[in-house]
This record gives sequence, structure tokens and C-alpha cells, in this order.
Amino acid sequence: MVLLYGDNLNAANISMVYPGVTITRTQTEPDGKHAFVWLNLDPTTKPGTVVLHLKNSSGDTTAKLLLSARPPQAGKYQGVTRDDVIYLIMPDRFADGDPSNDQPPHAAAGTYDRKQPHAYHGGDLKGIQQHLPYLKDLGVTTLWLTPLYQNDDATSDYHGYGGVDEYEVEDRFGTMQDFQNLVTAAHELGMKVLLDMVPNHVGPNHPWAVSQPTPGWLHGTPAHHIDNSTYDFPPISDPHAVPANYIEALDGWFVNKLPDLAQENPLVASYLLQNALWWTESSGIDGFRIDTFPYVPRSFWAYYHTGLFSTYPHFFTVGEVSDTDPTVTSYWAGGQTGFDGIDTRLTTPFDFPMYQAILDVVAHGESAKKIVTVLRQDRFYPHPELLVTFIDNHDKPRFLTEAGGSRDKLKLALSLLATTRGIPQLYYGDEIGMAGGQDPDNRRDFPGGFPGDSNDAFTQVGRTPEQQDVFAHTQSLLKLRHEHPALRTGTQKHVAVTDKYYAFTRETAGERLLIVFHNADAPETLNLDLTGTSIADAKSLTSIFGPSTAQLQDGHLNLKLAPYSLTVYQVK
Repeated sequence: MVLLYGDNLNAANISMVYPGVTITRTQTEPDGKHAFVWLNLDPTTKPGTVVLHLKNSSGDTTAKLLLSARPPQAGKYQGVTRDDVIYLIMPDRFADGDPSNDQPPHAAAGTYDRKQPHAYHGGDLKGIQQHLPYLKDLGVTTLWLTPLYQNDDATSDYHGYGGVDEYEVEDRFGTMQDFQNLVTAAHELGMKVLLDMVPNHVGPNHPWAVSQPTPGWLHGTPAHHIDNSTYDFPPISDPHAVPANYIEALDGWFVNKLPDLAQENPLVASYLLQNALWWTESSGIDGFRIDTFPYVPRSFWAYYHTGLFSTYPHFFTVGEVSDTDPTVTSYWAGGQTGFDGIDTRLTTPFDFPMYQAILDVVAHGESAKKIVTVLRQDRFYPHPELLVTFIDNHDKPRFLTEAGGSRDKLKLALSLLATTRGIPQLYYGDEIGMAGGQDPDNRRDFPGGFPGDSNDAFTQVGRTPEQQDVFAHTQSLLKLRHEHPALRTGTQKHVAVTDKYYAFTRETAGERLLIVFHNADAPETLNLDLTGTSIADAKSLTSIFGPSTAQLQDGHLNLKLAPYSLTVYQVK
């Protein structure tokens, strides 16, 4: 399906001549500004340029569609597994690798200003590529990049979520060639790339806000639409709810200004799927992070994922379902049919419930039993082992700030993230203890990524002692995770839990590990009876990470726990 834009296109006759390509259907719109053309390409079709001829009483014109040869498929569309560690990057805030694109000629004055938190700061795709060795050395295996769509300069949408052209890379970030180069370079280093996709809405200054391609392309208009500022999507997961309970979530304009796409319209659904295939095929990425996932009809997600996975069987999708109740979050996980008869086919949602539990327990001193409460509800997910776990992101305050600036608490949270079930996700700068409150304070520039920075945290010599302390801890955690399969793919079993500590095992057929998490500011001595636990037959324990010590005797484990510590023991 090809969408054409222009003037006086109504009632146009559309024709073309190209070997192997035929027009199966056309649809012109009464507004004269849009026309749809459906093309069929048979297997013999050669690369080239299809010239569409349009003619009506107003005159005639042509439109050109490039047909590209499919690039080699090897090493692309790999997906993400439990062996991976995801690293979230906002391109504008990570590193400026090409200062020449900081202020494009067409950009409004003031949209690039590093002193203004809502303006562009100059980070780009080349800057990310230049620092891939840093990420590889840290232990990261997968990059998640926030959206690369062309955004509207007038609103300084540095974050990428206000798209105005779904088929163009934001010129401040670079070009499609820059993105392709980044993906290729990452793959050569054994790393993967996830791209943030936003099928729920477009930016407030998108051309569609003024002129919809067809009636019902959007839910409403800028002047008349439903306000979705309460973000109340849990009723969708309630079998007793009626449409009036969730119409705001599905049809409302996010933050009351982002035009909401009508995915139930077959033309919109086709457009969004084809756009997803275009980004994937053009770049060779390995998966999507999908924004505002619950605000889109579940039927669309079934259609979208069927199209994606039939083309890229190993592709990975992780959806933002921002709710801390596992019974709500799990409703959007793929691999199961909801009460509506639909399987979204989403690979996995983010684990917002575990995020909240770690925040409450480690940063705010609540009972460690909260973590076990979340784990107990893993039964609601078809694949809880694939949940993407995190301690902060671009929409949440930095963990260090939530923890009152305590590096000990930050390191403890990172330790838990690296050793519990799931696929861990770091937010750029977590590994050096970056601080930040609510958006946009949580989106500060990475130190050393920009001209004139006073210190370069991409290098050990450039890091402050405090930054190096957190970096070394994070790096050692990711190395430990890489070296021990049980931390990646092992089953997780409880050993003991109280308000201040949680002991659990991670076990595979060839390895057993005991992890002891201690969330208190003073040392503590414990005696654990291992009777009835998965390590009741343990003969010896060897510490492989962390400061605490253990002694095994007659089925009892004597532990001396250091303050704010997590220790990993190998069990024989």
C-alpha cells in the first residue's frame, strides 16, 4: 500500500508500467490531498523505480517509488534472549559525534541549547557508534534507542516521541545511512539494537493533524478529541468493564495533545505494519521497544506481530505497560489468549512491578518481602523469564536520586537487577551513578559525550572516584552474569526472606548458585536452616561475588552479612 500526498488528486486515474508490478486497487480521497495505491510485486520483480502516473481533469503528474534489492539477511533480526543486557540510550543526550548537525539550516533559533533541558543538546547516531567499545567493555549486549523519527523543530522534541515523518530519520541525529552504519558496527561487535516504535500516536505538528489521509485516520481532531491525561488503561484488563470505562485510554490523545491513531482502521493498521517492516528491513535491527502499548487495541497487536514474526521469526518486541500490578501488566504479554480471545503476541512487557518493588525496598527501606510478592505473581505470565527488569528509565527519576544519593543503595539495586530472573535493562549513566529527578532532569547529558565537558566518564582516567566506584561494580556484575549461565537462564527458588534480607537460588542442570541480598545499614549475623530448600543437600559454598561470608555446617548456613550487600555463592 502506497500513500500519496499532493493537491487535486481526487478522481485521478492512476496507472504505471513496470515488469512484475501491477496495480490491484486505488483509492482517491475527496479532499484531493491523498490517494492510496495497492501494488502487487511478483517474485520476478527487479529493483528499480516505479513511476506512477496520475491524471484527472485538473492535469497530470507522476510519483516515483523506489524498489530496492533486499540486503543480505545474515546476522540481522536476531531478537533478544536471557543472555542479553539492554542499555537504554536517548541519542540526543548520549554523545555528539557530528557537531555539524547540531543546528540544521531549517531549525528554529533556540532549539539547540545545551543549557535548556527541553532543547536539543547535539547527541547523535555517530556519537553512539563512536562509543560502542565503551558499552562492549561494560558488558552491554543490546542497545535500545529512543525513537529516530523526524520530529518537529519548533517544539524541540529532542526525545523523539513527537514524530512528523515516519519515513525519515531526525536530521539532528543523522541519516538512515548513519543508522545502518551503527547497526552494522554493533553487530560486528556481537551487540544487538532495539528501536523504539510509537504506533499509538504522532506528534502534534504532524501533517495528519491538519489533513487526515482518510476520514477516521485519527480519533478526533486537534479541536475535538478525547483527553487521555489520566492514563487509565487497567480497565481494559477487566472482564467486567464496558467500553465506556476504557474509551479514554484507547481513543484519547495522550497528554491531551498527541494525535491518536485509529489502528482499528484497516488502512492505518496496514500503514503501521508496513512502516515497521521498512525500518526493520532498512536497518537490520533486532527488535522493537514499543511505546504506550496498552493504549492500542489488542487486535491490532495480534495483526502487527503476525506480520513482523512471519517475516522475521527471531524478532523481539518489548512493550511499555506502565503499571505496577502484575495482574494488569501480564494481560498484554503474548503467548496467551485474553478473555477477549486475543493473543497480542508481544514477546514480553517491561517488569514495572519489579521496578517498583526494588525502588520501594532498596531506595526507600521497605520490606524485602515486596520482591517475593512480585515474584509470586510470575504465574500470570507465559514467560516471566523474559520480563525486562530495570531500576529507572527516561520517564522515571534516576535511582540514585530516589535513594537520596546513596551509591551503596544504587550498587545494591544493580546487584539485584543482575541476579534475579529476567533480562536486565540499564539506563545510560546508571553505570556511573548519574543523578536526576523528574523529566527532564533525569535526561542529563552523559559526561564526556559533548564538546567542552569537564570530565569524560567514557574513560577510567576521566571518571571521578565516585563514578569509577559504580562503574567497576556494574562491570563486575555484568561479567559475573556472563560467566555464570545460572544467573541468566537458571530457575529461581526462594530460600528465606525477612524484611531485611532475601536469600534465593538460581539453578541450571550444571550449576547452582545461592544469592543473599541484605538491605540494611548495619552488619547482621544469620543462621539459616536449609532443610526443605533446593540446596538442602549442599556440601560446600564458595563466594564468587560480594563481601558477606558463609559457613555451612550440618544443614545450617551461618552468614555474616555486610551492610547493603549482595553476595553470590557457588553451591556444591
